[in-house]
Amino acid sequence: MKVKNNYQECITNLACSIEKYFDLTPTHNTLPYIDKLFEEKRPENVVVILLDGLGSRILDRTLEENSFLRKHKYKEITTVFPATTTAATTSMQTGLNPIEHGYLGWNVYISPIDKIITLYLNTEKGKEKVDNDFLNIKDKYFNIETIPDRINKEGKYQGMGLFSFKETQYQDLDDMLEKIKQKTKEPGKKYIYAYDEEPDHSMHEHGPDSKEAKELIKERNDKIESLSNELENTIIFVIADHGHKKVTHIYLNDYPDILETLKKTTSLEPRATSFHIKEGREEEFKRLFNQYFSKDFNLYSKEEVIESNLFGTGKEHPLFKSSLGEFLAIAEDSDKCIIADGDTPLTSQHAGYSDDEIYIPLIIIDKTS
Repeated sequence: MKVKNNYQECITNLACSIEKYFDLTPTHNTLPYIDKLFEEKRPENVVVILLDGLGSRILDRTLEENSFLRKHKYKEITTVFPATTTAATTSMQTGLNPIEHGYLGWNVYISPIDKIITLYLNTEKGKEKVDNDFLNIKDKYFNIETIPDRINKEGKYQGMGLFSFKETQYQDLDDMLEKIKQKTKEPGKKYIYAYDEEPDHSMHEHGPDSKEAKELIKERNDKIESLSNELENTIIFVIADHGHKKVTHIYLNDYPDILETLKKTTSLEPRATSFHIKEGREEEFKRLFNQYFSKDFNLYSKEEVIESNLFGTGKEHPLFKSSLGEFLAIAEDSDKCIIADGDTPLTSQHAGYSDDEIYIPLIIIDKTS
């Protein structure tokens, strides 16, 4: 298996450089050019604005070359595997790779309760009610401190996370940017991480190159430029967690012979799909899957996935191996995704291995002088 994610220069490593600047000990290597920037500029404020879904290739297709965000795009880097919000934003918030933090995808098999859980919703896959079995073990396996939390715990500097769905809520884009501006005016050295759920939400519904998505990207380009004009002694990073790809759907229920080999529904993601196979049916599943889908997916055994370090390196999460299932199917340049029980068909998806999905922009806006 060829691993396309560069775990020496990915979203995790940007987080590690930020950890280093705020006197925390990073788990992985930092980015030398970011470390040098911090050393030379010594900003009082470090701001990360993560625009969900705004992959580097989509950014370049949408905005003019002389647009604000494109002019400040230092380079493109890779996200982690899989290219999905659950894995990548957790890596950005913690400085850990997916193998370490365990947020491997939208739906993850949790072996202690023998259920596939939608981690960010605390629900069993395809259900709406919060799963109490998962809540009972969540703190044991998924209670990971974020970088802002660790900064605040140390007490030397300030850390802040901005989300539309957590305690530190904002109402809309304007409110988020205003809260960033006001926080930077406070005294002291600060790290501000702001998460924006767009354009991902609209891309899922309308597609990455839709009118709706383009308008949202252009709005963010203009408003982040306006924000930057009001900031001092600040370095802003604008990044994404992943890109997007418009998809067509393979409905697994149309293949009863494959379903017959499965112990349960699929996990992880529709373009990076984990299969849990009945004992003794592994070769049968492999033969059937490749018969139907080899043109669109590469199929890897659990052992191949582990040996490849596909989910990065580091101290292995206690549930990592059991979460993988027996096989992992990854879509690369194909536009296909696999829809099984509990999945929602969407116009656009991510988590596959196309360039549109795995490459993200590293945008640096220096407002220190």
